Amino acid sequence: MLCKGSSDNHILITSDAQKIERKLISALQALQYRNFKLFFGGQFISITGNYIQTVAQAWLVYRLTGSATLLGLVAFSSQISIFVLAPISGFVADAKSRRVVLFATSIASTIFSFTLAVLTLTGRVQVWHVFAVAGLLGVVNAFEYPVRQAFVAELVNREDLMSAVTLNSSMINSARTIGPGIGGVLVASIGEGWCFLGNSISFLAVIASLLMIRSESKPRRPAQHFRAGIAEAFNFVRRTGPVGALLLLLGLISFMGLRYEILMPVYTREMLHGGPKEFGLLMGASGVGAVVGSLVLATLGNLRTLGDWVGLAAAGFGGSLVLLSFSHSFWASLSVMLIIGFTMVTQLDASNTLVQRIVPDEMRGRVMAIWTMMLSGLAPFGSILVGVLAQHFTARRTFAAGGMACVMGAMAFGFLLPTLQREARKLISKRGE
Repeated sequence: MLCKGSSDNHILITSDAQKIERKLISALQALQYRNFKLFFGGQFISITGNYIQTVAQAWLVYRLTGSATLLGLVAFSSQISIFVLAPISGFVADAKSRRVVLFATSIASTIFSFTLAVLTLTGRVQVWHVFAVAGLLGVVNAFEYPVRQAFVAELVNREDLMSAVTLNSSMINSARTIGPGIGGVLVASIGEGWCFLGNSISFLAVIASLLMIRSESKPRRPAQHFRAGIAEAFNFVRRTGPVGALLLLLGLISFMGLRYEILMPVYTREMLHGGPKEFGLLMGASGVGAVVGSLVLATLGNLRTLGDWVGLAAAGFGGSLVLLSFSHSFWASLSVMLIIGFTMVTQLDASNTLVQRIVPDEMRGRVMAIWTMMLSGLAPFGSILVGVLAQHFTARRTFAAGGMACVMGAMAFGFLLPTLQREARKLISKRGE
């Protein structure tokens, strides 16, 4: 009997291992596409450079001014263009070659980052220079973000879209893990200017990958006036309950929660009594959690349960911010940052995948532009808010307030979830999936 039980247990373990192996293979399915692998590699190098620059820029502004409010303002200057221009860029993404648009934005980003590097390395940088370059990069990003989201869907077949979205997010968050750590070390050892220079060079990887991609030109809808095209996308979001609810929750998370990052220099110095190295490690811990979140969602998630992942992760993210507000220990904060990264990216990935599966192909660029507005376009207003709140009520209380708002939004989403899931299944079924 013992032998029989042992044999049965062995069979169960083997069966579970085979299931996990199949799920992992499915999660990595997008890597079979040459174009996706090229894009994946180029973006990884470039986004790593972006996070290095983000860390260096935040520390440079804080070093020059010592002002939490100005940290919020520089973030505002880099993101307000996304809110204003994203609908136009979405129309461009549906009407023009996405690869050409990405090529142009990469060249522009290279020039602007190099300019900031020269100013900093020569000792002539002033705060207004940082604001100006951040604003110009914001204009570029307003076109790059939604086009990149839509372009990923062009590189794989629709049945492998979830794999592509989660792998793309995992790549971004791997860069998020590596970038801040490298940035913190570089800022502490050789200064911010070299971080900006490294970022300008990193864009060459994107340019090279785009040149090597053999893209099959997909049909575009006949040109229409951009106002009509934009109105069509907003009407689709308004009429489509699941998409509208996902975007509203995303906007709340972005406005009240995701802006915690700009206060991390203040939190690190004033609450943890740390410097650039500790700042980089904290941001790196968030990135590690984010990578794990992407892999867990890719392995365990499926289309039927993505809505549950969205609600639970949003609540977990808000709760983690509240926990962070109570921590005065570096090691405790490091642990909480792992949870923050995990829940944040799980919520974003699950939402992104659901929206991309529901939206029609001919409207993908414009709807993903609205997605970008809610994720990054509302960010400048959140940046101003958290900067002012932190200046008057401390970073700790600002974290707590933002976290509670995210928890309440997750609760409202959870209340509506059963109805939204039924509608989403009908929409996906109509599309023959």
